[in-house]
Amino acid sequence: MELRGPQIEPREIKQEDDFSISILWGDDRRCRYAAVELRRACPCAQCVNEWTGERVLKPDSISEKIEIKDLSVVGRYALNFRWSDGHETGIYSFRYLRELCESQSEL
Repeated sequence: MELRGPQIEPREIKQEDDFSISILWGDDRRCRYAAVELRRACPCAQCVNEWTGERVLKPDSISEKIEIKDLSVVGRYALNFRWSDGHETGIYSFRYLRELCESQSEL
């Protein structure tokens, strides 16, 4: 099923604390995201090979204690995070964030 419309339109984005955020989506689904899991899922070119799509970031290289130092909205389609490890190049589209949420609920 392709995610679209209200499923990828956030109504509320809230940084709960330094270690998590929550998003209330347009279809009334609330998703919570742990900072460590978001950082490990970073979609930027430093973390994912642009040509092959292979993740080059090793999950165990990210501390369980990583913090969200700042977050900002990118246009009307994504979030950008500044992490306590200095990384800040990942742009997390709303579609990608919703997909992460859906994949968590399938576990």
